[in-house]
Amino acid sequence: MNDDSTSRIVTGLRAWIGDARPDARLPSNRALVAEYGASPVTVQKAMRQLIGLGLVESRPGVGTFVRAVRTAAPVDHGWQTAALGAAQVRGSTLSSTQRSVAPDAIGLHMGYPSRDLLPERLVRQALARAARSDVALRRAPAAGLPELQAWFAAELASAAPAGVTPAAPRDTLVLSGSQSGLSSIFRAVVGPGQPLLIESPSYWGAILAADQAGVTLVPLPSGPDGPDPVDVDRALARTGARAFYAQPTFANPTGGRWPAETGLAVLESVRRHGAFLIEDDWAHDLAIDADPHPLAALDTDGHVIYLRSLTKSVSPALRVAAVIARGPARDRILADRAAESMYVSGILQAAALDVVTQPGWRTHLRGLREQLRARRDLLLASLRDHAPTVHVETVPAGGLNLWLRLPDGSDVPEIVRDCESRGLIIAPGTEWFPAEPSGPYVRANYGGEDPERFPEAAAILGRVLAAR
Repeated sequence: MNDDSTSRIVTGLRAWIGDARPDARLPSNRALVAEYGASPVTVQKAMRQLIGLGLVESRPGVGTFVRAVRTAAPVDHGWQTAALGAAQVRGSTLSSTQRSVAPDAIGLHMGYPSRDLLPERLVRQALARAARSDVALRRAPAAGLPELQAWFAAELASAAPAGVTPAAPRDTLVLSGSQSGLSSIFRAVVGPGQPLLIESPSYWGAILAADQAGVTLVPLPSGPDGPDPVDVDRALARTGARAFYAQPTFANPTGGRWPAETGLAVLESVRRHGAFLIEDDWAHDLAIDADPHPLAALDTDGHVIYLRSLTKSVSPALRVAAVIARGPARDRILADRAAESMYVSGILQAAALDVVTQPGWRTHLRGLREQLRARRDLLLASLRDHAPTVHVETVPAGGLNLWLRLPDGSDVPEIVRDCESRGLIIAPGTEWFPAEPSGPYVRANYGGEDPERFPEAAAILGRVLAAR
């Protein structure tokens, strides 16, 4: 008998079950064979489908019965209110950038590049090789695989000018993504209750990690050219802060990039005040119109704690990053990481190292630069054509995002909801401010899926704004 016979039996029995009382016994398989003129195998297949649907249950040695409907009692979680107390951090729910959306929606909210921008062939081959190697069966060192430590250190050293002693491989700690690194740095270097300078706006994940570490954020206004070095110096003097978290290159969300003189002035300030600059070089591999020049490459005495991630350029499935720190700061961060996660999977480390040391890696980065440029420019042109009231404060020279200022007086949450109801998902800019937002902003990712739908996305945003 074919699938049509099975479907006919299932349909007939579902009608029978609908009229039967709970716990009623179904006709025997022999009776069903006779009634439907089907083979025993076909009847058994139909019964398995009904069991899979949860409509009947088999009781061995007794028969098959209509499944009684079990009404689920409401679950009371009210006791947790007293046990947990008030929420301690502002990031008690997922960021808008972490949301899953309907397949037909236009998603400009994500913080990752689309699959076609990743070196898929290199990643798959690297994972296969790593799985066959010894790292698949042994514990990785707490600080990371020595070969990967050396690669990260060499990458930073290649940007160091003559006369600057580069960081050593030992100074490198391999992390399971830069987010975990931020948490460890804030706990180990800053400490609960202590002030931390931070750009405003800044990366929402850093704001969340700082809140969870219990540090006190001190926001500094920052624009396309970064913060005013005078403000940084005054804030370090006023607050006694031990550290300043910043993204000098292709900042998330603004796309801003510090001029060389700003970087040098900030370095001088942290040295003078005996503080750290926590440099998050998240978009090192996502350059478009300018090459990254990490400030850590200019550091001679351990004032810069440097973060670099491969998650967005290699694969989100390979959450591998590194922090480079010197002296006791390195040891404290390592102790915190080892206490929390012990070590990073050796397979992931080996696969990441395999990818970035293949000849095809540099070829991929060159192609990625052109693809990101085309997508960025297409989204910019689409906004100019279809949403002319949206202001782009800076055209990013790298990264994945456009930072969009909406007309003054715009209700950002309402606009985001209206866009979503029309099939466009964008991220409200409020998440990137450690204090009150300085204006009505949203962030749009040009590195996501379906760039051919950018004009449609801009048209939706334009219509929503025009309706205000």
